[in-house]
Amino acid sequence: MSMLRKFTTIGAAGVMALVLALPSQAFAAKWKMATSWGGGPLMEIGAKAFAAKVKFLTDGRVDIQVFPSGTLSKGLEVRSAVAKGVAEVGHTWPGYDWGKDKTTVLFGGYAGSMDSERMLHWIYEGGGLEMWRQFNEEKFGLISFPMFIRTAEAFLHSRKPVKTLADLNGLKFRTAGAWLAISKDLGAAPVTMPGGEVYASLERGAIDATEWGTLYENKSTGFHKIAKYVIIPGIHQPVAPFEVVINKKAFASLSDRDKKLVEMAAKEVTFETWTRIGHEDAKALDFYKKQGNQVIVLDAAVQSKAKKLGIAWAQEQAKTNAWFDKVLKSQLAFEALWKEATHYRNVISE
Repeated sequence: MSMLRKFTTIGAAGVMALVLALPSQAFAAKWKMATSWGGGPLMEIGAKAFAAKVKFLTDGRVDIQVFPSGTLSKGLEVRSAVAKGVAEVGHTWPGYDWGKDKTTVLFGGYAGSMDSERMLHWIYEGGGLEMWRQFNEEKFGLISFPMFIRTAEAFLHSRKPVKTLADLNGLKFRTAGAWLAISKDLGAAPVTMPGGEVYASLERGAIDATEWGTLYENKSTGFHKIAKYVIIPGIHQPVAPFEVVINKKAFASLSDRDKKLVEMAAKEVTFETWTRIGHEDAKALDFYKKQGNQVIVLDAAVQSKAKKLGIAWAQEQAKTNAWFDKVLKSQLAFEALWKEATHYRNVISE
């Protein structure tokens, strides 16, 4: 072997040794995350928590920088931004895209949905996750899976007491998604608006009430300061799973191991937010009472009618949408399977 060739071989080996010795972070996939949130729990224990877990689990090989709503895209256009490659990953609520395909509402929760425990079981044990991913790849060309889940939302923060069907008649409140259509059959007058306009509209009386998040999440909005009544339960949103959407090209660039670790991080955040929000909701109820709010529980007749209207609305959508029909049938079959769960799982303690 010539001296030059010998040095070249030694040099190549040295470079390879140096490469292998470098920390994995030197070759990290640097991803930008677009979100539909400016702050609050969805940002802190959702998007940012996911980014931190992904970085930890992958030893820094996948490094995600989280951007608030309006930075990389408008809040309701996160899915489109990720599909176009403006951001490699996004965090949003499926139902924001119900105008493109109403099947998104079934994944994101609506008036006919199961509660959060049943929804979690359907997603991870009843075939929901597989449909979720297949639907998003087929319809939007994106990788997607659940990331963050709410318990039932508060129904309303209201300037007026709301308890009966008569109280809903003509009530002007802010909402979004399928409830815009369904609540009209209860006699209400729903409107929609960007999140940044809700507080001011409620404060000046342009709307009578608003729905937003759970009891815990709504503490940070300050609605309780300008609306005396807190109405529960969230018949419009018994559950609200959120999702992480990932650009297919970006996801394909990861190793099989890192793909699994990203999925693992999303699942962990989903279960952690369920337990965290559930616990904080329990404490929030007492918070509102101490703030001088009056907590009103909707009459059983209102709750029952909302569920029936939600299912009727869904069955109508299923007639002309094959994907909607497939997911709805799966969810209804799962709910039927669990119909006795309340009796064999819950024991009276008082």
